[in-house]
Amino acid sequence: MSEFAEIILRSGKAGVELAFFVFLPVMVVMLTFMRLLEAKGGLEWMTTRLSPLLRPFGLPDLGIFALIQILFVSFAAPVATLAIMDRSGTSSRHIAASLAMVLACAQANVVFPMSAVGLNGLATILISAICAVLGATATYYLFARRLSDQEQLPEPKPEHPLADDTLSVLTVINRAGREAIEISVGAVPMLILALLLVNLLRSAGAVDLLEPLLAPVFSLFDLPPAALLPIVTKFIAGGTAMMGVTMEFVQSDLITLSGLNRLAGFMIHPFDIVGIAILISAGPRVVAVLRPALYGAVLAITLRAVLHGLIF
Repeated sequence: MSEFAEIILRSGKAGVELAFFVFLPVMVVMLTFMRLLEAKGGLEWMTTRLSPLLRPFGLPDLGIFALIQILFVSFAAPVATLAIMDRSGTSSRHIAASLAMVLACAQANVVFPMSAVGLNGLATILISAICAVLGATATYYLFARRLSDQEQLPEPKPEHPLADDTLSVLTVINRAGREAIEISVGAVPMLILALLLVNLLRSAGAVDLLEPLLAPVFSLFDLPPAALLPIVTKFIAGGTAMMGVTMEFVQSDLITLSGLNRLAGFMIHPFDIVGIAILISAGPRVVAVLRPALYGAVLAITLRAVLHGLIF
């Protein structure tokens, strides 16, 4: 019993330290920067400039905005944008392509904190953006080709807060700070439970039993056997939980920096039980196009995994 209590306390301490001393500072800075950029019209300017380039790839203006949100805010940020697309005249094919892209992208709330322990954040963002757009293209022209492509124009635009004076700038900063704190506090239970599960499996000997059995598979992809638990955690408990386990393994030298960057293409995205459930909560039309979007996301994540394996 005392050993179990010790594991709980150790997992709790590690989870709280990750949430408040790694996750929170990074999210405060990034969310503040992105919310100020949004309030100053920077995101809308970027969307307008990228629209002529990405429209032929099957992405509408709102899809481009969702791409920027997931890459630089968090994986949950595009939910509001997908909800606008669900209620508006955006075609089902464009919604499917946008959802596939979001599912395959590296989410900012994992990329930036993990960059602090050795992840190549810039390469991860660039590779995921390119592959996610290709996945969206495959979804639009192949997997979702039988869906309706009729739209009601003009396409709606998301509403942005304004920051025209010092007071409104401070308001945006305070709002971004509160949002970062809410995200960090909300991550604590999942981080603690994920670390607890990992520590329990390790103390019970389950990891020592499974790692030799799966070693040939991992060696085929040049991955460390220790990657087993982060991968399992990722697809069961989500990206935030995976981040906590992986960062602990990196700090404990169970996963090398090159191994971390090879794994990034396969693990850093919202394509998991938790991520899919949150994203499809945007509305019934989003749920209706989930199947073709999953096909496109799988293609994009496969491309990401191959590229990360070749580069790192």
